[in-house]
Amino acid sequence: MAAPRRGKRTQHGESLLLGGQRHDGWPPDRQAPAQRQAPAQRQAPAQRQAPGARQAPDPRQAPDPRRQHDLRGYPARRRYPAQRGYPAPRGRPAQRGRPVRRPRRPSARAATALAGLVLVIGGTFAVFRALSESAHTLTGGATMVPSTVRTTPPRTAADTAAALRASAPVRIIIPSLRVDAAVMRLGRAADGSIEVPPLANHNLAGWYERSVTPGQDGTSIILGHVDSYTGPSVFYNIKDLTRGELIEVVRADGRTATFSVDGVQEVAKATFPSGMIYGNTRYPGLRLITCGGPFDTATRQYLDNIVVYTHLVG
Repeated sequence: MAAPRRGKRTQHGESLLLGGQRHDGWPPDRQAPAQRQAPAQRQAPAQRQAPGARQAPDPRQAPDPRRQHDLRGYPARRRYPAQRGYPAPRGRPAQRGRPVRRPRRPSARAATALAGLVLVIGGTFAVFRALSESAHTLTGGATMVPSTVRTTPPRTAADTAAALRASAPVRIIIPSLRVDAAVMRLGRAADGSIEVPPLANHNLAGWYERSVTPGQDGTSIILGHVDSYTGPSVFYNIKDLTRGELIEVVRADGRTATFSVDGVQEVAKATFPSGMIYGNTRYPGLRLITCGGPFDTATRQYLDNIVVYTHLVG
């Protein structure tokens, strides 16, 4: 039996017989072996996600209607994320991540310090206001006048010594007060008042040259400051003199005129009795004048004068 003639094989493996049936090249009684399938490809392992990273949602899964999503399917960003330690908005979970510190409340110590500062400022303002409004706030020192000082002239003793010839004073000595100061000449100021010694020199007195010299018949006037902002001056304590204490005046002729205290008077500068104090007496007298009494903080001056009355005893 002649072998069958094979036809031309096509690109798909089948052959065509001229005038014969189309077959795949195998006998009709035998079946072509099954083709081997390609081995299954291995699936790449899933990549590990960084801690805290969000996993993209499956686009095939329907979004949760209870949550708001953007167009990509991701949850919408919260406008006000909840902080750790504070309640989250209702219906939204608290955000996890870096902890947020609570704002510190002012401690009790800070509140006490603030209250103390307010009290100090208030007290300083009250003191300043009191000093600016009141003219009689300063006390002590020259403002304290003893009870032995009167507001009327003292009585003059009758046992006066004989008058001396004229001679200018050069020094004044008060043993009970430990005063030993030089005496300068004083005239009249531009406003008609009596000049005063320089305020900077605490141990200097001044003799009013239009009055008689100490020891002559009449009233001799010697002035001195009570104090200044730097300390007490020469006549600071003459308000403490009492009746019978002695005052010595060294004159230019070398003689010393000794006077005995009759009393001390306090007079107001506003109503100063110039005629009574500066007026001449019929016996040799000496008047010591300084400031004292209430102090006016606005004008920085004492409101009164302290006058010591004396008469010549030797």
